[in-house]
Amino acid sequence: MRCDGAGRIPFLAGAGVTPGLASRLSARLLKEFGSPEEVFRAALPHLERYKLPAMLAQAVYKKQSFKRAEKELASTQRIDGNVEVLVQPSIGVVGTRRPTLYGTQMAERLGREIAARGLVVVSGMARGVDAISHQGAMAVNGRAIGVLGTGVDVCYPKENRKLYEKVLERGAIISEFPLGTHPAPENFPIRNRIVAGMPLGVVVVEGAQYSGSLITARLAMEFGREVFAVPGNETQPVSFAPNLLIKQGAKLVTNGEM
Repeated sequence: MRCDGAGRIPFLAGAGVTPGLASRLSARLLKEFGSPEEVFRAALPHLERYKLPAMLAQAVYKKQSFKRAEKELASTQRIDGNVEVLVQPSIGVVGTRRPTLYGTQMAERLGREIAARGLVVVSGMARGVDAISHQGAMAVNGRAIGVLGTGVDVCYPKENRKLYEKVLERGAIISEFPLGTHPAPENFPIRNRIVAGMPLGVVVVEGAQYSGSLITARLAMEFGREVFAVPGNETQPVSFAPNLLIKQGAKLVTNGEM
């Protein structure tokens, strides 16, 4: 995605590249101070009052990350994307990386029908349901947002390169990780927060008992988002997540009519 030079962008980027300022701590500071600007404008004793480690408090107070943030922003200017889609109504579609034929068909159908209704399709661009739902959206010239567990300049998995480029043309690729960040297992549960919180609701197509799809659905519930699920064949392990969610009150869906 391309970041245009709004006044608060350096503050947001500064937070994103400050070592030790992870998501939970960032959220706590934002709750206390109200905005990234106020966090970085705070006096050192004020920061220390919130039990920040001494080195982190010093780094925030001295804005040590701002030069790195400016470099990040300059680099992202070269990655085009439609920033407007970030504020348009959207629906997340998530699921297993190894869908059944039924799951593949449903993911593609949902991507098509959600996009055809003018909603943006949000997903993590992983193999399987994520990529297939985006492909469905692209097939009807819809819009999509890919939320990466890498830097925005790292296409993962590599076989999604063409899809990555199409999503950039029709929407945006976003990430909270710095440029050049390569895939690491711990990054993907972190990016699921955005997939869960950005859209109006999240659809789970297929997912096993301990899948990231269940994590995303539970985060969506915590964020007050709608949770939808596609019913599956009980004999298939990947039907566990959506069927469980339906039992727990998720809305059963079989097409793009939410």
